Amino acid sequence: METQLDPMKDDLPLMANTSYMLVKHYILDLDVDFKSKVIEGVIVLFFETGSRYRKTSSTGKDDCQSQFDETCKMRASEPCHIPVTNVSACSFKTEYNDFAVCGKGEEDTSDKNGNYSNEEQASGISSSKDCCDIEDHGNKDFLLVLDCCDLSVLKVEEVDVAAVSGIEKFTRSAKLTDVSKELENLRNQIIHELLTLPADRWKEQLYYFTRCSQAPGCGELLFTTGTWSLEIKKSGIQTPTDFPHAIRIWYKTKPEGRSVTWTTDQTGRPCVYTMGSPINNRALFPCQEPPVALSTWQASVRTAAGFVVLMSGENSAEPVQLQEGILSWYYYVTMPMPASTFTIAVGCWQEVKKQSFTAAIQTNTEFSLPSSQASFRWHEEICGHVEYPCRFQNPAARLQAVIPYRVFAPWCLMEHCKEHLLHLIPQCLSAAYTTLGTHPFSRLDVLIVPSNFSSLGMASPHIIFLSQSVLRGGSHLCGTRLCHEIAHAWFGLAIGARDWTEEWISEGFATFLEDIFWARAQQLSHDEVKGQQELKAILRWRRLRDEVQNSEEELQVLRPKKESTGELSESGASVVKHGLKAEKIFMQVHYLKGYFLLRSLARTIGEASYLASLRKFVHKFHGQLVLSQDFLCMLLEDIPEQKESGLTVESIFQNWLDTSGIPKPLLEEGETWKECQLVQQVSGEVTKWIQTNQSIRKSGKKKRKRDEVVFQKLLPDQLVLLLESLLEEKTLCPRILQCLQKTYQLREQDAEVRHRWCELVVKHKYVPGYGDVEEFLREDQAMGVYLYGELMVNEDAKQQELAHKCFAAAREHMDASSAKVVAEMLF
Repeated sequence: METQLDPMKDDLPLMANTSYMLVKHYILDLDVDFKSKVIEGVIVLFFETGSRYRKTSSTGKDDCQSQFDETCKMRASEPCHIPVTNVSACSFKTEYNDFAVCGKGEEDTSDKNGNYSNEEQASGISSSKDCCDIEDHGNKDFLLVLDCCDLSVLKVEEVDVAAVSGIEKFTRSAKLTDVSKELENLRNQIIHELLTLPADRWKEQLYYFTRCSQAPGCGELLFTTGTWSLEIKKSGIQTPTDFPHAIRIWYKTKPEGRSVTWTTDQTGRPCVYTMGSPINNRALFPCQEPPVALSTWQASVRTAAGFVVLMSGENSAEPVQLQEGILSWYYYVTMPMPASTFTIAVGCWQEVKKQSFTAAIQTNTEFSLPSSQASFRWHEEICGHVEYPCRFQNPAARLQAVIPYRVFAPWCLMEHCKEHLLHLIPQCLSAAYTTLGTHPFSRLDVLIVPSNFSSLGMASPHIIFLSQSVLRGGSHLCGTRLCHEIAHAWFGLAIGARDWTEEWISEGFATFLEDIFWARAQQLSHDEVKGQQELKAILRWRRLRDEVQNSEEELQVLRPKKESTGELSESGASVVKHGLKAEKIFMQVHYLKGYFLLRSLARTIGEASYLASLRKFVHKFHGQLVLSQDFLCMLLEDIPEQKESGLTVESIFQNWLDTSGIPKPLLEEGETWKECQLVQQVSGEVTKWIQTNQSIRKSGKKKRKRDEVVFQKLLPDQLVLLLESLLEEKTLCPRILQCLQKTYQLREQDAEVRHRWCELVVKHKYVPGYGDVEEFLREDQAMGVYLYGELMVNEDAKQQELAHKCFAAAREHMDASSAKVVAEMLF
């Protein structure tokens, strides 16, 4: 029985019926128009028959048909559109000369950075002129459902892949036949053969995908768009096996579409980028959103000269001029990934060129495998994923400590990038390699995104977005955030959660690993590593404690679906619980509780053994989707002695993943971090400030000669803890706040420190600091959302006026979730 998909407003529906048909490859051909704020073009989707139908087809089509009938009954029926026949001409100029048709063993002619030329080959589409039958055939016809939102779908048609010259090599038939039924079967057979080519023929595969995408149409398909979906059918086709396995869709995005944001960069120039929307990419292109729909893609994007197109592709694209003032950019991927990982950013970005010493570091990318990984060589020879050109099977890739990287930013931030970011990338990449081994992706772009970005960072395949907030105040925040996003290459991308509600699998691991990577990047001693990690633990403990006290209990559970985690409906459709809840995007509970679980496990079995288990997990599960128990079962199998102490998968679920609040084991550990030397040093400084504050208050306006207090220099994380501790004081006089700012140069510190400084300013109504608050809300939007609430809660007229002024200035370019949360605070 199909689950009724009528989610609450806070739940995100995944509508695609992936159990019946599964998309395996996309080809996008798009034009970006900044005047109309629209992305327009064509997408071709290549499918294979879904797992549920493949499993049941042996028992006869009647069983399957009853399932499809049931599915159709559960959907709100809407009249099918008459497909548009007068569609404006689309150039559909997909570049494919990058690929020499190469068979097994032929040499890769790309350069070592993965660069390919972008020679353009134009091929017009021959549209079918067949009239579409719009007669209602009832519920007998199979319905293909794609995830789709905020798109104008203009036309859908079947693609005649059998018309491609040379495609006969992918058929078992001796010759093509004119019999319609056999021709339909032949088209699907061609696609199946193309999809199942061996990994070492990936260039040939992409070449023929491109040729097939340029083939003429052979009949328009009926379609209906709903709030969350695009439904497509072909009259008389009743099973997924017989449904066209290659379809072409003409569509336009809408300016208000929620998958991309149209804004201006820090220099005021227009740009557009995918900002990690809660609805993912369904408002950018029709797709299958469920994680199980792992697919590859190719994309050609045209835009005005002067703009740079960056994407989550394997190649470092070079633009090709099509006509005066128009450039085309081509990217591709060969590793199957969920559609949600597709990322694009189009703007007037400038590449930040490497200094000579940085370039020297990058060119020395061949290293022997770290001794700690030598025992895991044998794991790298065996992959459990579907076949693709895997770097874990490539001897050269396994020795590459630093993958090729580039940095892009608006021109006004280029010097900041050179000073704070560029030199950190090879250090952090090398530290990650030393910890986990082979980099899953062949290259990395880092882009400083516009100030409206609602997070400090976001990782996608081959590209990382960083907020401008990480560039100020030294290297600490920039380095830790870079390490966090690099960690996602392994946990979140190469290994993904099978159920999106298990967000901790991505964020908990990245938070835990950022400390490991950053310590190694800094080449700290053992004692320094221990001290900094315990300091970080107490800061995260305080953050988790505050969040648990101020959030809904149901949002604090890391595995909200418990035993039902990973389960799908008959069709493959499902609902992401709380997926659209605006405030959830700002919550840290999945990061923090996940981090503390992993930290607890590392302390239990020893860090060296624990990191060895992480590497083993990476080698076993890269390229696959996992659930919590996949990691926990493997880990506990390696340490059977822990079962006697009661450490089991069930106990971990009960104590850490399936309950709200602070986990019981963590409550017992919380006091131990106060003994850390770095924490005790902060405690001493806090005492000095409190005593100085009391002394000033007692003296009042009388000028008394006081002994000068000497304050120690503190690390950035120590400053954060100091300011958080002072926030607990009921009253701090203005002179103390002035002295605080002067002593530590708080206005020049990183965003984490400045955020706490702004909180002190707001709490104590320190008017000379209001300019710092205004600047923070303007320049550090990734962190400033809850400052609006603090400005409002004091019921101070000046502070409320400041909040409204800042929101009015930023609202137009704010992302939807941020704007909604702030508006609820202010109005």
